[in-house]
Amino acid sequence: MGHTPIHIAIDARLASTDHTGDSAYWRGLLHGLGQCPTSDLRVVLYSNSDRPRGVPESLEWCRIEARSGRWWSLVAFPLHARRAGARVLHTQYNLSPLAGRGGVTTVHDVSFMIGPEWFQPRDRTLLTLGVGSSVRRAARVITVSETSRGEIERFFPAARGKVVVTPNALRPDFQGRDAAAARQRVADRFGLTAPFLLTAATQWPRKNLTLAIEAARRLPDALPHRLVLVGKSGWGTLPEHPRVMRTGWVDDLTLEDLYAAADMVLVPSHHEGFGIPVLEGWASRTPVMVSPGGALPEVAGDAALVAPDFEPETWARLITEALANPGRLEGLRTLGAQRLGQFSWITTAERTQEAYRAAAASL
Repeated sequence: MGHTPIHIAIDARLASTDHTGDSAYWRGLLHGLGQCPTSDLRVVLYSNSDRPRGVPESLEWCRIEARSGRWWSLVAFPLHARRAGARVLHTQYNLSPLAGRGGVTTVHDVSFMIGPEWFQPRDRTLLTLGVGSSVRRAARVITVSETSRGEIERFFPAARGKVVVTPNALRPDFQGRDAAAARQRVADRFGLTAPFLLTAATQWPRKNLTLAIEAARRLPDALPHRLVLVGKSGWGTLPEHPRVMRTGWVDDLTLEDLYAAADMVLVPSHHEGFGIPVLEGWASRTPVMVSPGGALPEVAGDAALVAPDFEPETWARLITEALANPGRLEGLRTLGAQRLGQFSWITTAERTQEAYRAAAASL
């Protein structure tokens, strides 16, 4: 007689949202779980909406209604899942006390502890309190880099011995596009015919878009490059400059065109738990330059330019030197393509499955 599979209940609400690193993680993880089914685990996805496009049909989907999002996560989801026989509940950041002893939480980073000024006071308070209590009660804590593991354990000692690293990977349907064709489509849509640098991020202080703007302002007049900022409006103010173009949010296909058409991708964040734009640049065969913030140097390895500091003068100099060296740029393209192959959602899913088994064994 076979064993009953372990019922894994996942809060899959973020799989229905777009264009943040968190939603990219959940969609990628679900893609990976769909690619490597295992007989000892029964994965059920719970949400307050219908199944979105792209979620593997091999994973069960259960819609639960609730009077608010907070009530859904704290009460409706854990109660429904446990009554249905779930032994392991997987959420992000905040893990309900009703989740039981088999809870798993994904904590992408603890930048709210490292740079409190990068967050709105209410968000910072909720994250600090919620993550602290969630990490204490969780059987396992999943994060996306070794850097984040160390920072989580430093700020929340209760996590020590429970943190599992499962790196991010490239969006499953991301298409690296032909650069010449992409440049033509970008010119047609945005009227952008000059060469440009690209930064893709929501306008949040942690993303440090001001650094990219100030570096662009300091580029020599002989360089015709503009800086294109793509991403949703968040909060905080940004300086204006004639070199800078802001597109706002764009759809996936347009974003892929912008990556392929750019001469360089800049990731100037104060701190990242991983840094998915690095992978997107590599997949587009566009050289990448990152800040020393958080896990960016870990992810970049030797396949991107890693700035030694956050000074605009340093960034302007490094950008200018790189653009003047075609051999260096081609080397970065080659190294980026090679390093991209080291990140896989299937590997991430397999490591996550091991975390589920460990959580279930702790009951």
